[in-house]
Amino acid sequence: MTGRWTRHGISRRSFTPENFRGPSLIFTYLFLLWSAARVFAQTSSTPLPEIPQLIQQVEQHQKQLEKVRENYTYTSTQVTQDIDSKGQVKKTETEEFEVFFANSHEIRRLVKRDGKPLDERDEKKETARVTKQVEKAEKTPPGRALDGPDVSITQVLAVMDVSRPRREMYHARPCIVFDFIGRKDAKTHGLAEDASKRMQGTLWVDEADREVAHMDVSFDENFKVGGGLLATVQKGSNFHFEQSPINGELWLPVGADASVQARVLVLKGIRQNFSERNTDFKRFHVEAQSKASEAGKP
Repeated sequence: MTGRWTRHGISRRSFTPENFRGPSLIFTYLFLLWSAARVFAQTSSTPLPEIPQLIQQVEQHQKQLEKVRENYTYTSTQVTQDIDSKGQVKKTETEEFEVFFANSHEIRRLVKRDGKPLDERDEKKETARVTKQVEKAEKTPPGRALDGPDVSITQVLAVMDVSRPRREMYHARPCIVFDFIGRKDAKTHGLAEDASKRMQGTLWVDEADREVAHMDVSFDENFKVGGGLLATVQKGSNFHFEQSPINGELWLPVGADASVQARVLVLKGIRQNFSERNTDFKRFHVEAQSKASEAGKP
């Protein structure tokens, strides 16, 4: 077959990878899908690990990475929306934080509110607050929470029933996925474990790195704090959490979303949407900075 395709005035010869990128992009995309499918096919034949053992590996790996993340800082942007009874947004607040780690503990420094830098007064207050947090972090052993109870994934899942373990691809990486739901008759200690009994959700664990890649959680019934006198988190409130590997070195949280309905002190009803996006991950070398400082001393 020779000649030209006269429809739209386009010749057959014009459809080449050199001068028309559409087909080449499609083939590239298909190749990536094929590669991901091969990886998934290879891993899917491997027996699934026991979920309790898998979660223990996740926590052990996280502890190993605590020293590495000391060398990272990033920007966290949080948006909170107040929702009225008709589901419309009536107020939006945005806060931007500089996040870093001290003695493995996460420290957040507020730098902007609604897109504007803090004024001099608020800046001094924030500096004083962060200084106290860092001092407290240096005195608090790694693995122990700075504020409130220290609750691990293992402790939470201990009061839940796990079901449907399976493999799925998530962001082109094989993951072990399972569903969970709180056991209403489980014996619990503390607010977080009590709340877990009213939750259900799904957890994605990266199979290669044994890190939590994604988590969806929702309340399947109302959760009362202080017998309902202090607060009640209503059924349907939900949370979503996401992590990703950064620079091929460690996993850090990259985003979170929540939709919460609650009643505080019996009277005040709250409906809020919350989102967090973490960006601008940077690595710095503490040892190099220390040596430079030492070299500058007389």
